[in-house]
Amino acid sequence: MISVVIPALNEEDSIGETVHAVKAVLTSADIVPFEVIVVDDGSADKTGEIARAAGAKVIRHPHRAGYGRSLKDGIRAATYETIAITDADGTYPVGDIPSLYARHREGFDMTVGARGGKHYRESLLKMPLRWLLRKLVEFTADRKVPDINSGLRIFDRSTVLSYFDHLCDTFSFTTSLTLAYMMTGRFVDYVPINYHKRVGKTKVKLLKDALKTFQYILEAAIYFNPLRIFLLLSGVVAASGLVSLLAALIIHLNVFFFIGVGAIISSIIVLSIGFLAVLLRQIMVKSVESSVTARPDIHADLSSSEATGRKKWPSTVEHR
Repeated sequence: MISVVIPALNEEDSIGETVHAVKAVLTSADIVPFEVIVVDDGSADKTGEIARAAGAKVIRHPHRAGYGRSLKDGIRAATYETIAITDADGTYPVGDIPSLYARHREGFDMTVGARGGKHYRESLLKMPLRWLLRKLVEFTADRKVPDINSGLRIFDRSTVLSYFDHLCDTFSFTTSLTLAYMMTGRFVDYVPINYHKRVGKTKVKLLKDALKTFQYILEAAIYFNPLRIFLLLSGVVAASGLVSLLAALIIHLNVFFFIGVGAIISSIIVLSIGFLAVLLRQIMVKSVESSVTARPDIHADLSSSEATGRKKWPSTVEHR
């Protein structure tokens, strides 16, 4: 049993073929029953009509709300516990869904298609940005991450709903989902896939979306593991201070000495703020746990809010 959620914006040239391909793959692999949910994010063309005619359940936004918002609405509307997401533009090989599904059933909380191939690496501008963001995610999560924002992945509905408050509504949904799972001890597995050439024009605004992704990575790191980010910032400031002190010794300028001393002091302050952030997070987690213990009725509220995807407090998933 599986629900496949496909966000779509002006994808009339490819959505019909994508829906038919998903249905054929799942039927052939005997992954039944299943449903295909297309979230039409305010398309100006016939995306919704074509998806419905192809046999998908269609949810329509009256105007564009974002990639992440579309996925959230589709996941909330899903019937089955196992959720697969993919794109409508033909870039992801839906034929690999059964292999991701099989890995997910082995006990992984999320299985992700790690993109490869000439169409994934075709942009000279995208590659350095991807590398930089991937290295930042790897530093934050403290593990190798082959693909930080792949749009082909499988996970459980009940688990992902508990993270919705911390997942963005835009292009960076998958990046924030990757970080949220990894930084709360979830088991995430990657399966290599061959990325295809997209049908139609991309909706991604490279610089704008890259900056938003960078923002959400920092937000996730500060929420789930603040000390790691503050250690990095403290280290950068301390290193610049040491360079200034070295310059002061070499060229005998007092200004570099004062800059160096100031930077060293600043690095200590930044590190102290990091420890304070950790303490505040621990207090917050204990406060939530105490509230749940003291008020049994909260369990009912939590179940209700998970069903709608609107949690009433931050997720506090225990590390495994």
